[in-house]
Amino acid sequence: MANTTSGTTTFEKGFSISDIVEESYERLGIQGVSGYQLKSARRSLNILFQEWANRGLHYWEVANNNITLVADQATYTMFRSTSDGTSSATAVYGVDDILEASYRNSNVDTPLTKVSRSQYQAFSNKTSTGTPSQYFVQRFIDKITVTLYLTPGSNEAGKFLNYYYVKRIQDAGDYTNDADVPYRFVPCMTAGLAYYLAIKNAPDRVQMLKMLYEDELQRALQEDGSSSSTFISPKVYYPES
Repeated sequence: MANTTSGTTTFEKGFSISDIVEESYERLGIQGVSGYQLKSARRSLNILFQEWANRGLHYWEVANNNITLVADQATYTMFRSTSDGTSSATAVYGVDDILEASYRNSNVDTPLTKVSRSQYQAFSNKTSTGTPSQYFVQRFIDKITVTLYLTPGSNEAGKFLNYYYVKRIQDAGDYTNDADVPYRFVPCMTAGLAYYLAIKNAPDRVQMLKMLYEDELQRALQEDGSSSSTFISPKVYYPES
Protein backbone atom coordinates (compact mmCIF):
# COMPACT_ATOMS: atom_id res chain seq x y z
CA MET A 1 0.00 0.00 0.00
CA ALA A 2 1.41 3.35 -1.06
CA ASN A 3 2.17 5.97 1.58
CA THR A 4 -0.35 8.78 1.85
CA THR A 5 1.11 12.30 1.71
CA SER A 6 -0.49 15.73 1.92
CA GLY A 7 0.16 16.61 -1.71
CA THR A 8 0.84 20.22 -0.69
CA THR A 9 4.04 22.26 -0.26
CA THR A 10 2.63 25.47 1.20
CA PHE A 11 3.07 25.09 4.96
CA GLU A 12 4.46 28.59 5.38
CA LYS A 13 1.50 30.09 3.49
CA GLY A 14 -0.81 29.31 6.40
CA PHE A 15 1.79 29.78 9.15
CA SER A 16 0.38 33.02 10.49
CA ILE A 17 1.99 35.53 12.83
CA SER A 18 -0.05 34.10 15.71
CA ASP A 19 1.31 30.60 14.95
CA ILE A 20 4.87 31.93 14.90
CA VAL A 21 4.33 33.64 18.25
CA GLU A 22 2.75 30.54 19.77
CA GLU A 23 5.58 28.27 18.59
CA SER A 24 8.21 30.69 19.88
CA TYR A 25 6.62 30.97 23.34
CA GLU A 26 6.28 27.19 23.56
CA ARG A 27 10.06 26.94 23.13
CA LEU A 28 10.24 28.91 26.37
CA GLY A 29 7.80 26.56 28.08
CA ILE A 30 5.02 29.18 27.97
CA GLN A 31 1.56 28.28 26.63
CA GLY A 32 -1.76 30.05 26.29
CA VAL A 33 -0.32 33.50 25.59
CA SER A 34 -2.59 36.50 25.13
CA GLY A 35 -2.85 40.24 25.61
CA TYR A 36 0.43 42.01 26.25
CA GLN A 37 2.46 38.86 25.52
CA LEU A 38 1.15 38.83 21.94
CA LYS A 39 1.85 42.54 21.53
CA SER A 40 5.36 42.13 22.91
CA ALA A 41 6.07 39.21 20.58
CA ARG A 42 4.87 41.05 17.48
CA ARG A 43 7.07 44.00 18.37
CA SER A 44 10.06 41.69 18.81
CA LEU A 45 9.32 40.03 15.46
CA ASN A 46 9.36 43.42 13.69
CA ILE A 47 12.70 44.22 15.35
CA LEU A 48 14.01 40.84 14.20
CA PHE A 49 13.06 41.61 10.59
CA GLN A 50 14.91 44.92 10.80
CA GLU A 51 17.94 43.19 12.29
CA TRP A 52 18.00 40.88 9.27
CA ALA A 53 18.53 43.93 7.06
CA ASN A 54 21.89 44.37 8.79
CA ARG A 55 22.86 40.77 8.02
CA GLY A 56 23.27 41.30 4.31
CA LEU A 57 21.34 40.77 1.13
CA HIS A 58 18.08 38.77 1.12
CA TYR A 59 17.38 37.70 -2.43
CA TRP A 60 13.62 37.39 -2.05
CA GLU A 61 13.46 41.14 -1.43
CA VAL A 62 15.36 42.14 -4.60
CA ALA A 63 13.31 43.67 -7.42
CA ASN A 64 13.76 45.65 -10.63
CA ASN A 65 12.20 48.96 -11.66
CA ASN A 66 12.50 51.93 -14.02
CA ILE A 67 12.45 55.64 -13.32
CA THR A 68 11.63 57.95 -16.23
CA LEU A 69 14.31 60.62 -16.44
CA VAL A 70 13.40 64.31 -16.43
CA ALA A 71 15.48 67.01 -18.09
CA ASP A 72 17.65 68.96 -15.64
CA GLN A 73 16.61 66.73 -12.69
CA ALA A 74 19.51 64.86 -11.11
CA THR A 75 17.92 63.55 -7.90
CA TYR A 76 15.05 61.07 -7.63
CA THR A 77 13.37 60.08 -4.37
CA MET A 78 11.84 56.81 -3.14
CA PHE A 79 9.88 57.13 0.11
CA ARG A 80 9.41 54.51 2.81
CA SER A 81 5.62 54.63 2.41
CA THR A 82 2.94 56.74 0.75
CA SER A 83 2.35 58.54 4.05
CA ASP A 84 5.94 59.84 3.97
CA GLY A 85 5.70 61.46 0.55
CA THR A 86 5.25 60.87 -3.17
CA SER A 87 8.02 58.90 -4.83
CA SER A 88 9.50 60.25 -8.06
CA ALA A 89 7.89 59.24 -11.35
CA THR A 90 7.45 55.45 -11.53
CA ALA A 91 9.52 54.84 -8.39
CA VAL A 92 8.27 52.40 -5.77
CA TYR A 93 8.01 52.53 -1.97
CA GLY A 94 9.88 50.73 0.78
CA VAL A 95 13.25 50.72 -0.99
CA ASP A 96 16.19 50.07 1.31
CA ASP A 97 19.09 50.48 -1.13
CA ILE A 98 20.00 50.55 -4.82
CA LEU A 99 22.21 47.59 -5.74
CA GLU A 100 23.04 48.41 -9.35
CA ALA A 101 21.71 50.70 -12.06
CA SER A 102 21.87 51.32 -15.81
CA TYR A 103 20.94 54.10 -18.20
CA ARG A 104 18.35 52.58 -20.56
CA ASN A 105 17.85 54.02 -24.03
CA SER A 106 15.61 52.08 -26.45
CA ASN A 107 16.12 48.88 -24.44
CA VAL A 108 19.90 49.25 -24.62
CA ASP A 109 21.44 49.41 -21.14
CA THR A 110 24.63 51.24 -20.22
CA PRO A 111 25.82 50.31 -16.69
CA LEU A 112 26.30 53.16 -14.20
CA THR A 113 28.98 53.23 -11.52
CA LYS A 114 27.89 53.67 -7.90
CA VAL A 115 29.98 56.32 -6.12
CA SER A 116 30.39 57.32 -2.49
CA ARG A 117 29.42 60.63 -0.95
CA SER A 118 33.05 61.78 -1.05
CA GLN A 119 33.41 60.88 -4.72
CA TYR A 120 30.21 62.71 -5.60
CA GLN A 121 31.28 65.74 -3.58
CA ALA A 122 34.50 65.89 -5.58
CA PHE A 123 32.68 66.42 -8.88
CA SER A 124 33.38 70.03 -9.82
CA ASN A 125 30.22 70.84 -11.80
CA LYS A 126 27.25 68.82 -10.58
CA THR A 127 24.82 70.63 -12.89
CA SER A 128 26.55 69.52 -16.11
CA THR A 129 24.02 67.78 -18.35
CA GLY A 130 24.45 64.73 -20.54
CA THR A 131 24.22 60.96 -20.44
CA PRO A 132 24.55 59.79 -16.81
CA SER A 133 27.51 57.55 -16.03
CA GLN A 134 27.51 57.47 -12.21
CA TYR A 135 25.02 57.58 -9.34
CA PHE A 136 25.10 58.38 -5.64
CA VAL A 137 22.64 56.93 -3.10
CA GLN A 138 21.70 58.53 0.22
CA ARG A 139 19.69 56.50 2.76
CA PHE A 140 17.46 58.41 5.19
CA ILE A 141 14.93 57.33 7.83
CA ASP A 142 11.87 57.77 5.61
CA LYS A 143 13.34 57.68 2.10
CA ILE A 144 16.34 57.12 -0.12
CA THR A 145 17.54 59.39 -2.91
CA VAL A 146 19.54 58.50 -6.00
CA THR A 147 21.47 61.34 -7.63
CA LEU A 148 22.81 61.00 -11.17
CA TYR A 149 25.95 62.43 -12.67
CA LEU A 150 25.80 63.77 -15.28
CA THR A 151 22.40 65.39 -14.84
CA PRO A 152 20.01 64.19 -17.57
CA GLY A 153 19.52 66.84 -20.26
CA SER A 154 16.86 67.29 -22.93
CA ASN A 155 18.32 64.42 -24.97
CA GLU A 156 18.01 62.06 -21.99
CA ALA A 157 14.49 63.14 -20.96
CA GLY A 158 12.02 60.29 -21.37
CA LYS A 159 14.77 57.67 -21.18
CA PHE A 160 15.05 55.45 -18.11
CA LEU A 161 17.10 54.72 -15.05
CA ASN A 162 16.78 50.94 -14.73
CA TYR A 163 17.83 49.66 -11.34
CA TYR A 164 17.81 46.66 -9.04
CA TYR A 165 16.94 47.46 -5.46
CA VAL A 166 16.47 45.66 -2.16
CA LYS A 167 13.12 46.15 -0.44
CA ARG A 168 12.38 46.35 3.25
CA ILE A 169 10.84 43.24 4.79
CA GLN A 170 7.16 43.93 5.43
CA ASP A 171 5.98 44.50 9.00
CA ALA A 172 4.25 41.65 10.84
CA GLY A 173 0.96 43.56 10.98
CA ASP A 174 -2.19 41.66 11.98
CA TYR A 175 -1.82 38.36 13.81
CA THR A 176 -3.68 36.61 10.98
CA ASN A 177 -1.08 37.72 8.41
CA ASP A 178 1.60 35.46 7.00
CA ALA A 179 5.20 36.59 7.42
CA ASP A 180 6.93 38.22 4.44
CA VAL A 181 9.62 35.51 4.29
CA PRO A 182 10.15 32.41 2.09
CA TYR A 183 9.86 28.93 3.56
CA ARG A 184 13.65 28.64 3.89
CA PHE A 185 13.59 31.33 6.60
CA VAL A 186 10.67 29.98 8.66
CA PRO A 187 12.95 27.93 10.98
CA CYS A 188 15.35 30.79 11.73
CA MET A 189 12.51 33.31 12.04
CA THR A 190 10.86 31.16 14.71
CA ALA A 191 14.18 30.46 16.44
CA GLY A 192 15.06 34.15 16.35
CA LEU A 193 11.77 35.22 17.89
CA ALA A 194 12.15 32.58 20.62
CA TYR A 195 15.62 33.96 21.36
CA TYR A 196 14.31 37.54 21.53
CA LEU A 197 11.46 36.49 23.82
CA ALA A 198 13.82 34.52 26.06
CA ILE A 199 15.73 37.72 26.82
CA LYS A 200 12.53 39.07 28.36
CA ASN A 201 10.92 35.91 29.71
CA ALA A 202 13.44 33.09 30.18
CA PRO A 203 17.00 34.37 30.71
CA ASP A 204 18.20 30.83 31.50
CA ARG A 205 17.45 29.76 27.91
CA VAL A 206 19.00 32.77 26.14
CA GLN A 207 22.38 31.22 25.32
CA MET A 208 20.92 27.98 24.01
CA LEU A 209 18.30 29.72 21.87
CA LYS A 210 20.82 32.25 20.55
CA MET A 211 23.08 29.43 19.33
CA LEU A 212 20.13 27.69 17.68
CA TYR A 213 19.01 30.93 16.03
CA GLU A 214 22.46 31.77 14.64
CA ASP A 215 22.83 28.23 13.32
CA GLU A 216 19.44 28.28 11.62
CA LEU A 217 20.05 31.75 10.18
CA GLN A 218 23.46 30.81 8.79
CA ARG A 219 22.00 27.85 6.93
CA ALA A 220 19.18 29.95 5.51
CA LEU A 221 21.56 32.68 4.33
CA GLN A 222 23.79 30.12 2.61
CA GLU A 223 20.78 28.60 0.83
CA ASP A 224 19.36 32.01 -0.11
CA GLY A 225 22.23 32.93 -2.45
CA SER A 226 21.96 33.00 -6.21
CA SER A 227 24.06 30.18 -7.64
CA SER A 228 26.23 30.66 -10.72
CA SER A 229 28.62 28.57 -12.76
CA THR A 230 32.07 27.98 -11.34
CA PHE A 231 35.12 27.49 -13.54
CA ILE A 232 38.35 26.03 -12.20
CA SER A 233 41.58 26.45 -14.15
CA PRO A 234 44.89 24.82 -13.22
CA LYS A 235 47.71 27.16 -12.33
CA VAL A 236 50.86 26.55 -14.33
CA TYR A 237 54.26 27.01 -12.72
CA TYR A 238 57.39 27.53 -14.73
CA PRO A 239 60.61 26.54 -12.98
CA GLU A 240 63.28 29.17 -12.78
CA SER A 241 66.34 28.48 -14.91
